[in-house]
Amino acid sequence: MNKSTVAEEFLEYQDKIGDRKGLYESVTKKYDVKRVLYPGSHIDIAPSLVIPQAIYVDNFKGAIKFFRKIEPIKEYINENKEYEAPCDIVFLGQDYTEALDIEPVDLIISQYGGFVGQATKKYLKTGGILLCNDSHGDATLAKFDDDFEFIGVVGKNNKIIRTHLDTYFVLPSSQSIDLAKINEQMKGPKYKSTAENYIFRKIK
Repeated sequence: MNKSTVAEEFLEYQDKIGDRKGLYESVTKKYDVKRVLYPGSHIDIAPSLVIPQAIYVDNFKGAIKFFRKIEPIKEYINENKEYEAPCDIVFLGQDYTEALDIEPVDLIISQYGGFVGQATKKYLKTGGILLCNDSHGDATLAKFDDDFEFIGVVGKNNKIIRTHLDTYFVLPSSQSIDLAKINEQMKGPKYKSTAENYIFRKIK
């Protein structure tokens, strides 16, 4: 695999999932992120375009095959990145729920990968950021986790919103949230107000 093949595979995948570079860039600039952990990343290398150090974790065969030739990936990133330092990329071809031999990070990204925040929060620095959606209930679990503080959502044009946060994670008709059910079904509830992505800070 060469640089052009990397670009072709990544851009084809990006067409399927959407271009998340702007999302990662907004969070990175706001919270001064230098080092990110991305469990369940598949081949979404967009974080490396805006964050110097990135650790990708996925046990999917397609991801393992993609990252096997890491040098062409680095070459592609170095030609397209938004920062000056050379990119630093590590890929771990394993289940993210297993122990990871890594140093603490500034940011954890959770995108349709299951309960990423719960499984990997021990690798997040105190004061670090969890960026997640609620497709599998990951944001809901973080909201009711004493280790995290809900500090924002990402709105249109990747704008970070930090006001009226009390309107999120509210069920219709004052229903109660069943965390055991979320853990079992791996699906976020249907709230009155929702966002594509939620931002939490690790507070302990």
